[in-house]
This record gives sequence, structure tokens and C-alpha cells, in this order.
Amino acid sequence: MEERPYWLAWSQIPGIGPIVLKRLQQRFGTLSSAWSADAATLGTVTGIGAQTLRAIQKHRQGENPTDLLAQHVQKNPSFWCMADEAYPRILTEIADSPPLLYYRGQVQLSENQGSTPLVGIVGTRDPSEYAKRWTRKIAYALAKRGITVVSGMAEGIDTQAHLGCIEGGGRTIAVLGTGVDMIYPPRNQGLYQRIEQQGLLLSEYPSGTQPNRAHFPRRNRIVAGLCRALLVMEAPTKSGALITAYQANEYNRDIYVLPGSLDNPRAMGCLGLVQRGAQLILGIGQLLDQLGTIPPLSPDPASSIPEIPSTLPPVQAEILKTVSQLCQQSGDGSVPFDLIVQSVELSAGEVSGEILQLELQGLVNQLPGMRYAPNS
Repeated sequence: MEERPYWLAWSQIPGIGPIVLKRLQQRFGTLSSAWSADAATLGTVTGIGAQTLRAIQKHRQGENPTDLLAQHVQKNPSFWCMADEAYPRILTEIADSPPLLYYRGQVQLSENQGSTPLVGIVGTRDPSEYAKRWTRKIAYALAKRGITVVSGMAEGIDTQAHLGCIEGGGRTIAVLGTGVDMIYPPRNQGLYQRIEQQGLLLSEYPSGTQPNRAHFPRRNRIVAGLCRALLVMEAPTKSGALITAYQANEYNRDIYVLPGSLDNPRAMGCLGLVQRGAQLILGIGQLLDQLGTIPPLSPDPASSIPEIPSTLPPVQAEILKTVSQLCQQSGDGSVPFDLIVQSVELSAGEVSGEILQLELQGLVNQLPGMRYAPNS
């Protein structure tokens, strides 16, 4: 609870995004310690330049984090920050997890802790009758199996996924690109109310946030990050569902697609995913069998992260911790080089040089195919 005001305060500063926030936490141990750090020390954190430092100084002089939190909860009574035990565990494993996550509806801690599996279902807003029918059937079957269905409450496939899950008596989670108090699209008001009663509405945006085109691609990473597997039911070659699929692939999630016809342009994105290695959905029984092979989350994710030597330079410490966290998500316990580069937001040359130093110190092992794993 002591950290909550500081997660909120840091998240309000321009230039401090999810990745920089994590770096601050890693560098200082707590965000409250970072709040009181001097400008010179803050400037050593990768991603904090002169302009961001000025913004930090301005906010630290003008805001008291405790007062800020007291004002914030008046309009946003229900939210988690990454310091909260109830924050969804699987989301903490992605590089750009939202610092704050607002919610409305019925919280089920087994979902947050990872013991109840979450499966995402996404697709086009203008699906064929075939895709609608199969989306609803599959969501219904997942609900009956005790799997929570995650989608974005958009028109089309998202709506069918939520409805099928509700009809199956299961729980469903809608990740919104607006505040959790906003209903978008407006025609989904009835669906919104049913999800509120039988599931959960999530958003990284505070109450009152209106629909914004830029918010929806950002929303997709939360759908991908929350789920152990993602089902893409129907998607043209230019589709937000494909963005979600690409992000899910980066997060090492399993991806399944509903096979479609070459005559249907709305299925061409799915066929492209198959070409990239996604698995085909060949029936409900086959899908449930495959989903049943997804290993459960370990009871204590921190236990498999090796201790970071205090003598390591900050950049090397960040890379070692990132490699360890990403390997927890991977099916084979290793992580590709390009994902490390993306997660730490350094150039490939910088990461290559620093990871070589970690190898020479015996802290990281290089595996075939430019993959890396911590030396436990």
C-alpha cells in the first residue's frame, strides 16, 4: 500500500512509460525511493533524458503523491498498480505491462494469480456468419471447461466471444480502450452490463476516458499479455486482431486460428498467421486437448529469477533480469535475442555488447539460434 501513491505519481509524468517505470523500480528498489532520488542519479536510468528530467522535477515540486492518490480514488475507486498482490501476475511478465489497471465487475483472484487459465479470442468487427457461429461455439465450450475468455468488447468477433462465454455460464473479461465507466460501442450497453455481472471490465485508462483511435492498439497488448493462448477467428490482412496476434507471439503465447476460405478476404490474415506457424483449430475437442497441454504458472515466479549481483552495472542488471523474466514465459526456458532488444529498448549493438559481458561472467548462456537463458 505504501507504494501505490508513487506508482500513480510516476505514471502521470510525461515521458515515463511502462518500460521506464520498471527500470526505475529495478534501479532504486521502490518507486518511493526513486521519487526522492537526485536528478543526477535519475539521469543514469536508460530512457530518462533532459526533457524527462525537467518533467520529473516539475511534478515532484508540485505534487504530493499521497494527496494525488486521495484525489484520484474519488473518481477511480477500483484499480491495481504493479505493487499490489492482486495485480494480474501474468501481465507483470511482459515488458510494457500497464502501471495502473482499472477494473469494474467481479474480481476472481484465481485469474489474477494464474491458476484459472485465460484464453483470448479476437477477430474482425465484420465477420462472416461462419466465423460468428464458430466463435460462439468455441467460447461456450471454453466456459464449460472453466476457462475464462478475454476479448475487447468490440463489435463482431469480440461480441460473439463474450456472449458465447456468458451463455456457457463462464466468466469473461473485456479489455477496453476507454475508461471502465464508458460503454463503447454504445450498442453493446446490454453486453457491458452482463459482463459487469458475470465477469470483469479492465482498462489502463482512468474513468471518463473517451474512445480514442490510438488507445485500441495499446489495448490489444493487454489482451495478448493476459492470456496463455490467443484464438484468431477471422481477420483480414489489415486488422487490429493481427496486431494482437503479433504481440501474443512476442510474449510467447500459443496462437490458434480458425481456418477460412481463400475466397473470403476476411480470412486472409488468419491464413497468413498459419504460414507464420500458428496452429489450426480443427474442432472443439482438438482445441480443448491442445489448450489442456499449456503448463500452469509456477506458484512463485520470483523463485526462478537468479539473484542479481549488486556489483553489476545498471544496464547489465536490467538485461539479466529481463532475460530471466522472459524465460519464465517461454516454453523452452530460453529467449531470442531480438525479443531482449525490444524489451530493454536499447540498440542491438548495445545489447550484444552487454550480454557478452554477462556471458563472460557466467551469468547468461547463449544457446543455438541466438537464444539466451540465465545460468542458474
